Parts: sequence; structure tokens; C-alpha cells
Amino acid sequence: MLKEFVEKKHYKFADSARDWREAVRMSCEVLEADGTVEENYKEDIIKCVEKYGPYIVIMPDVAMPHSQECAKGVHKTAIAFMKLEKPVSFDPEDPEKDAVLFFTLASCNPDQHLDNMARLADMLSNEELMEGLKKASCPEDLIALEEKYL
Repeated sequence: MLKEFVEKKHYKFADSARDWREAVRMSCEVLEADGTVEENYKEDIIKCVEKYGPYIVIMPDVAMPHSQECAKGVHKTAIAFMKLEKPVSFDPEDPEKDAVLFFTLASCNPDQHLDNMARLADMLSNEELMEGLKKASCPEDLIALEEKYL
């Protein structure tokens, strides 16, 4: 999966984001760039987080920005990866709601989406791989991590 991020140019490395909203917008940029999602998708995600709370922070340091399946403006099923050097807070009262790793989901094919989710779950359950992702700073690091752990 990490090699796919590199091959599809579905990755971004950045120092920081002003706040969680900017981080969500940044995490969608690579999916917008190739037409996977339209510009409205990132704002739909932000509206959902504002309405339902930081449900996209699935574990400490890891966010999974997404809107509902078959959301308006989603043209392909994909996952993008973004890593920030400095965490953003989704809830200032709860440091476990900070994130540096973003796996942004877009879905319009349920079968493909379930396959992506299963592969992502395998990655998230590998603690050494997750620590490696937190240290990654370039696409070559992603490829090296895939070769080592996946």
C-alpha cells in the first residue's frame, strides 16, 4: 500500500498545519490533483467533524479523514497518506486527539473500499511500521518501510 501511495502520487509531507481544518484540506490535495475527489470533498469532511466531533482520529497520532461512502464529488476509490512534523489537535482537552499521520479515504466502490480498509487495518496494527511512518520524511522512506514491514 505504501508503494501505491508513491506510484499514484497520493502522499504529502509537510512541516505543520495551522489547525485541524487546514490539515484536512492539505490531506485532500493529492486526491484533488488527480481527479479522485472534487474540491468540495475536503469541506464535506470538515463539516462532518464539526457536526460529529473528531471521529476521524482513530488512535493517538492517526487521523482518517473521510466523508460518507459515495460522497458527492468522489470519482475514484483511493487512500492518500500525509505526514506532518508537528501534530495538529482535534480536541485541545484531549492530547490523544492529536494527529501527525493522515490516511484520507475516498470511496465510490464498496468492494475496493473494503479491500483498502483491510490493508490499512493491517498497517495500523503494526506498531513498528507506525513508528517508522512517524519518522518518514520522503517517498523513499515509504518504499523502504513497505519493503521492511509489508
